Amino acid sequence: MENNDDVPPLEDAAGSNPPEPVDQTLALLAEEKAVADDTQTLLLDAVLSFDRMVCFAQAARAEVIDKLRQWTDTAAEAGLPAIARARRDIAWSPQKAAHEGLVAELAALLKLPGGVARDLMFESDLLQHRLPATREALRRGDISYRHAQIIIENAVSLPPEAWKVFEDEALRNSETLTVPQLRKKAIKVRELTHPESIAIRHQKALADRNFWVSPGRDGMGYLEMTLSNEDATAIANRVEALAKNLKVNDETRTLAQLRTDCVTDLLLHGVTDTGLGAGIRANVFVTVPVLTLMGTSEEPGTLEGFGPIDPETARRLAGTATSFTRILVHPETGAVLSFGRTKYKVPEDLRNWLRLRDGTCRAVGCNRRATDCDIDHTIAWEHGGETVFSNLSSLCRPSHRVKHETGWSVVQGEDGTLNWTSPAGRHYATHPETRIRPTIPQMELALTKKPRTYVDPWTLPVTESNECPL
Repeated sequence: MENNDDVPPLEDAAGSNPPEPVDQTLALLAEEKAVADDTQTLLLDAVLSFDRMVCFAQAARAEVIDKLRQWTDTAAEAGLPAIARARRDIAWSPQKAAHEGLVAELAALLKLPGGVARDLMFESDLLQHRLPATREALRRGDISYRHAQIIIENAVSLPPEAWKVFEDEALRNSETLTVPQLRKKAIKVRELTHPESIAIRHQKALADRNFWVSPGRDGMGYLEMTLSNEDATAIANRVEALAKNLKVNDETRTLAQLRTDCVTDLLLHGVTDTGLGAGIRANVFVTVPVLTLMGTSEEPGTLEGFGPIDPETARRLAGTATSFTRILVHPETGAVLSFGRTKYKVPEDLRNWLRLRDGTCRAVGCNRRATDCDIDHTIAWEHGGETVFSNLSSLCRPSHRVKHETGWSVVQGEDGTLNWTSPAGRHYATHPETRIRPTIPQMELALTKKPRTYVDPWTLPVTESNECPL
């Protein structure tokens, strides 16, 4: 790693010497520029100064994160507690376990999704060791961190020997470009720099085509796709033609609304050339309060994975449903939620209940939908954990692996809160998306009040590998 006199000590980067207050900074600027009467100039200079401070801090943060990654890689065993190192059922190497544990730690520390934390570590590595000119431009405040990410995104798709030529050309005059302008330039420079033909690269890129949805505000959502330019253009042209054909004199919808309605109708009711899609219906969980369903309340319903929907839509969806899944939100439902030690496999009604309670993966910072997650026993079955709602939670497969293969541990509270402890000893909590407290039959309630028949593994001394609580 290069040494640079401009790099602050790690304690400065960590925040022990915070920036001067805004008013003090303004006063210093006024003294330096002798324009105390020009308020607008002072404020503009202050905005620029603070923006440069942000860029400098981001460059310093990248250095610290990379130092942390290097330390973790060097001391890989530190990522596993002694009890875990003695286990024989761990599939990950100590290095991988320590690395994945660090990703989860950084995500929790900075309140980031796990994927974003992983990207941040990767970007920090590249800025420190592979893209020095980009790092220096960020340190000076000539470009923002988002500009630096554009350089990184395009550089990593090039062969290593082409990185320097690409970086130098992409950064030329970059201090005058907005992020969209730099993105456009970087794509062009990359095309001219890449030694492989675009035809070959396009075939590889097609393998990354994707489709996803995400929730928006006011009961709305976003639908996005990554696909080839020709398909995207053909779809856009067809939707535009359909929308314009519907835009007759008495049509009150705007073209934007008509485009959206055309796409929605095609996707919901259309079929592919092979007939795929005909007769297929999606299973969607909609939670509707009883009083809303009866029309005596305007409390919103909840659409799984997206959030609140308006009462009228909730009633309409409930009215057109072909069947109902009973979820325990009322004392008379009677569904069984605990199978104690008699059954390891989680039954379907309990899975559905957990799916609605959790909403997403319950690992710190993870936002994968619960419907795509594993059901995890907080206290492992082999250590006396029961198949009961208070000992189960939704964990996506990567987070599930982190829990079982690294030094992370978790305890579940009575309200469904998961209290996580990282390998570094820091504590984080995640909360269920929906506060649903199940009503348990009296016999079942009596069973749960009995003293635990298993020994809490955390209270035992570390002597043998089979005492691991994970």
